[in-house]
Amino acid sequence: MQQTAKSRTAGENLRLFKRFLPYFRPRLPVLLLDLFCASLTTICDLVLPLIVRYITNMGATNLAGLSIATVVRLSALYVVLRIVDTAANYFMQSVGHVMGTHIETDMRRDLFAHLQELPHAYYSNTKIGQLMSRITSDLFDITEFAHHFPEELFITSIKVVVAFVILCGMNIPLTLIIFASLPLMVVCSNHFAKPMQKSFKDSRHQLGEINARVEDSLAGIRVVKSFANEDVEKAKFAEDNHAFLGVKKRMYHNMAGFHSVTRMFDGIMYILVVCIGAIFMIKGRIGAADLVAYLLYVTTLLASVRRLVEFTENFQRGITGIERFVEVMEVPASIHDLPGARDLTQVRGELEFDDVSFAYEDGDTDVLSHIHLHVKPGESVALVGPSGSGKTTLCNLIPRFYEARSGVIRIDGTDIREYTLHSLRKQIGMVQQDVYLFSGTVLSNIEYGKPGASREEIMQAAKLAGAHDFIMELEKGYDTYVGEHGVKLSGGQKQRISIARVFLKNPPILVLDEATSALDNESEHLVQQSLEGLMKGRTTFTIAHRLTTIRGANTILVLTDEGIVEQGSHAELMAKKGVYYNLYRMYQENE
Repeated sequence: MQQTAKSRTAGENLRLFKRFLPYFRPRLPVLLLDLFCASLTTICDLVLPLIVRYITNMGATNLAGLSIATVVRLSALYVVLRIVDTAANYFMQSVGHVMGTHIETDMRRDLFAHLQELPHAYYSNTKIGQLMSRITSDLFDITEFAHHFPEELFITSIKVVVAFVILCGMNIPLTLIIFASLPLMVVCSNHFAKPMQKSFKDSRHQLGEINARVEDSLAGIRVVKSFANEDVEKAKFAEDNHAFLGVKKRMYHNMAGFHSVTRMFDGIMYILVVCIGAIFMIKGRIGAADLVAYLLYVTTLLASVRRLVEFTENFQRGITGIERFVEVMEVPASIHDLPGARDLTQVRGELEFDDVSFAYEDGDTDVLSHIHLHVKPGESVALVGPSGSGKTTLCNLIPRFYEARSGVIRIDGTDIREYTLHSLRKQIGMVQQDVYLFSGTVLSNIEYGKPGASREEIMQAAKLAGAHDFIMELEKGYDTYVGEHGVKLSGGQKQRISIARVFLKNPPILVLDEATSALDNESEHLVQQSLEGLMKGRTTFTIAHRLTTIRGANTILVLTDEGIVEQGSHAELMAKKGVYYNLYRMYQENE
């Protein structure tokens, strides 16, 4: 995701275009109609020089044979063609662009769906701002690319081929001279096209960095203000903003060189036609009417070639957007349903870790090593130990947020990998220390635990979580807007809403990840009461910071860098006077 942009080869462009083609297939009828309209607009440009040539030739050689009626008929024909051209152009500009928008929408849909499937590890190493850039601004240019690329290629191909045939009919040597200079124009333009391509990708990457910086700073704006570090954030943003300025400068210098070269060759080709054509006319090798028509055709030809060459800019923008789209789409969803996976239903709640080990993809050392654990249905297990000992990681293996490196985790005697991810995670409820509430109402945030739940079900879940009373005291009750990330609520209120969400989900397996460690004593007491109600009848894993909250657990696991070093009830572990005993005594002294 963070690699430095480099120039793509023709083969890489072809591969990216092949990845893009499936999005064209559903729109093929519209595309063909768009190309048909493009051919109609091309007719007008090709017919006008022929009309001018005919009238000029008749005027020079047989003026008596040129009647007013003939001129009117030719003019009427051209007006009809212009009407057809107007209608065709309207279709191209409206329906053609809508086709491009549909393709962009489909790509954004697939990209967002793929992002939903990627594992936790991917998000640990990727900036959200970069992903926002890819799912929004990167795909904007694809609308223009999807519409104009086939259109411009088709129109230019017709004009170049037809113009070549007609011009050869007028004067073969002059035509060959003109067309021989076209490859030189393309080669010189390509000298600027490659660095322009690189600068487009650099620009996209740096825009993603700015998005990431803004997202990070504004999400933490309360921390920024509490430390009076507004100037620090301004300085960091200025650094990214200045880097973006530098990239844009390089991009526009390359664009200027690219467009200047095409303009220079336009002038050269025009003067070639005028100079060589005049010499040929003096020597009687081309007539005046043919030279006038020749100039008009060269004008049409150069305009088409220039449009195609200049479209290279849009092409590079579009193909860069496709490249960044493909980069994300080709990130494998490393955790997925295995063939033949079945739904997990009627869960009793028996859990077993059988010789389970785990290491992160970018780490060489196991975070968990040879874990053996058996939990009976409805039992509560508490995990304690120093930070970094793998408590949260162990719990995250149960819903397969991460995949065990070796060993087997079983629910009710069956390997969890034999179940579909969706059904597995439906049976597990999680209450975390860092509560995330979505921007919306209290009602919608609780409903997230069971989409489509009735208002009565939501209110009952809130009552079970001890949240109903404070919710009713809010300005609009359950319809109160909580603000982004729930900023309008206190920590204890947010936590009880998250517990209500799990009550509504009603899972047989529960994971409590330091759910009360960030709360004050009064809020902790209220939330702890809610949690005790939630834990009844469920198999529960509790990661505890405050050890007094886990004394009633059936089993307490003490994790260190060496794995599970102690296991037993509170009384049993205190009697051993080992690691847990020392941790508990230390906690009591600090209280």
